[in-house]
Amino acid sequence: MRGDLGWRLDPAVTFLNHGSYGACPEPVLSVQRAWRDRLEAEPVRFLSGDLPSLLADARAAIGAFLGADPDGLAFIPNATTGVNTVLQSLHFEPGDELLTDDHEYNATINAMRAVAGRDGARVVIAAIPFPIAGPDDVLEAMLAAVTPRTRLVLVSHVTSPTALVFPVAELVAALASRGIDTLVDAAHALGMLPVAIDQLGAAYWTGNGHKWLCGPKGTALLWVREDRREAIHPLVVSHGANGPLAGRSRFRHEFDWVGTSDPTGSLTLPAVIEWMGREAAPDGGGWPALMAANHVLALAGRDVLRAVLGVEAPTPDAMLGSMAAVELPGVADEAAATALASALEREDRIQVPIGPWPVRAAQRDGVAPRILLRISAQRYNEPADYERLAAALRRRSAGG
Repeated sequence: MRGDLGWRLDPAVTFLNHGSYGACPEPVLSVQRAWRDRLEAEPVRFLSGDLPSLLADARAAIGAFLGADPDGLAFIPNATTGVNTVLQSLHFEPGDELLTDDHEYNATINAMRAVAGRDGARVVIAAIPFPIAGPDDVLEAMLAAVTPRTRLVLVSHVTSPTALVFPVAELVAALASRGIDTLVDAAHALGMLPVAIDQLGAAYWTGNGHKWLCGPKGTALLWVREDRREAIHPLVVSHGANGPLAGRSRFRHEFDWVGTSDPTGSLTLPAVIEWMGREAAPDGGGWPALMAANHVLALAGRDVLRAVLGVEAPTPDAMLGSMAAVELPGVADEAAATALASALEREDRIQVPIGPWPVRAAQRDGVAPRILLRISAQRYNEPADYERLAAALRRRSAGG
């Protein structure tokens, strides 16, 4: 199916790691090449003259897909940049608390600690169980960790190490009722799950275009609610900080130009949305059918692994999207996990992530992390891919 749909992945590799960096189909890359040809034909006119209106058109198309006010969207290279942009723009008082949980991404927790250290605040990490019984476990753990000093909560829509779909809408609402803003790290949500940012009501939201949307690498979005935009600035200060507004907001000026870069990946995202919904979706069902098919395949792959590993499903089916994580019994530590992942890649030509949970930034002293294997399901995958992985794990556990 890879070649039929245009993915350029090595056919000799069983690629079960779409969740890390995504994969971009050739028809989408050809659209980006056309944008690059236009840019290189007249760089000054393109970057200094045409780009603002081109970005506005792209934001309008993406905003419609995300259910988001396009004026609040900014193009950025990745969701980690989005998280850092918000955190670095905000200022906290000594003793303030920044709340997150132990299913979060290592880089974003590091970013929280850096800002907390700068301002004399502290990072609080709520413990959420895994295996997990249901969404209420997330809500109870997070809200139990809220105190009068909680100023901001960072939470993933889909967690990276454990692949859980968190109840972000309910959590955002509960926190808002307590006067607390939420930064939603939706790195995996865009293209995996239905997204309606305006309805979500979070103060800040960031997601990748190069993962489940299947856009070019280095494409992502930051969205800021209208009443918070004035305080949020890009990490790079450039001409937009004092340029004439000419009917545009300062937020728009600052984020649309942070110095010379290649904007063609961002300009390609509307074409990604259209192409994936038309060509990659089964039976002409558009994005809902594409998301549903990936979900079903992820569950099937998880069950194949459960059978060979002899482990129970760690989460209800409804808390998974297009990824699933299972614990690997008998893998002692992170070094052993790295060695196993490398052997699978080198000897079996299987690309799949294996690593610790919690991640390093969330680990507690004296508590050893557990080792998880995470599979992804995208339209180029098929059931035989997971059978191949299961056979390799079975052979290795038997000493073969």
